[in-house]
Formats: sequence, C-alpha cells, structure tokens
Amino acid sequence: MEIIIHGDKLKITEAMKDYIEEKLEKLNKYLENSDNVRASVMVKVKNHEQRVEITIPLKAYILRSEESKDDFYAAVDKTIDKLERQIRKNKTRIMSRQGKNTRDFDIAAFSEEDTEEEHKILKRKKVEVKPMNEEEAILQMELLGHQFYMYKDSDTNLVSVVYKRTDGNYGVIESE
Repeated sequence: MEIIIHGDKLKITEAMKDYIEEKLEKLNKYLENSDNVRASVMVKVKNHEQRVEITIPLKAYILRSEESKDDFYAAVDKTIDKLERQIRKNKTRIMSRQGKNTRDFDIAAFSEEDTEEEHKILKRKKVEVKPMNEEEAILQMELLGHQFYMYKDSDTNLVSVVYKRTDGNYGVIESE
C-alpha cells in the first residue's frame, strides 16, 4: 500500500510516519492488490487535539475515517480501528457483491443544541456521482460512515440520495 502522509500545522516526524505505516499494514489483509492501493493520511492539530483523517479510495468504494484525540498515537489507533470495523461490519454486503465487478477486498481475509443564530454554509464539496443501485449506495454510505449518500441510479439514470432514518432503516430521495 502506498501511503501519503501530510501534516497541517504540524511537522510529521519519522516516528509518526513509521507508526502510521505500521498500523495501516493491518488493513492489507482485507485488500486485494494492496500494492496498487493509495492511502492518504492527513494529520492536523487544533488547540490541543490531534486529528487524523485516513482516506483509501478503491475501485468501487471509498474507505474513510477520522478521529480526534489528545494523543496522536491514540488518534491513529482509533482511526485504523474504525476503518477495520467498517470493513468487517459490511462483510456480508461486500461478499454478496463479490461476483459483480467488485474485487477491491480479499473476501478470504474476513473471519450541539439549536441556537437562534443564523446558519452559514461552511463547507462546499463537489462529488462525482457514480452509477450504482440502491444496495451499492447503502454499502458506500456505511463504508464512509455518513448518514446519506448521493448516487446515480443505474436503473433509472436519475440522481438519488439514500439516507439512514432514525429508526435504523433507509430512505431514498429521487430526482425528477
């Protein structure tokens, strides 16, 4: 796995780099062709907290996790644990997709309160809307750890959003 490590307001030491690389090697057992996989790690400091963000784009999925802790090493551990948990949690969905052009994973490896102030848009993000079915969109949403996911429905060719409801089920919003 190729690992790219960036520091924001922080100089990445050799010890930090070695620790991240050692921990990311743990995920290699879940990935097929791990030599062709590129992991992007961003380490940030805000006040006294260390934030570690890891993104691993695969052919059909994006694995992403972030965690903030007072200790850098604890943040790395927690982030890696979240990524591994995402893969394990979605094991059955990944296995059911195995025959359908998804070869990213090595299947054998699996054994604030409301306020009255005006709200502003603080972040804007552009995403590539990929064609997929509802099950694939749910899997992608779960792998990212998000509450919703936008995709292009491969059957209707419409942009849709799948979201997780408070009762634990899923909903789909379709465009016209």
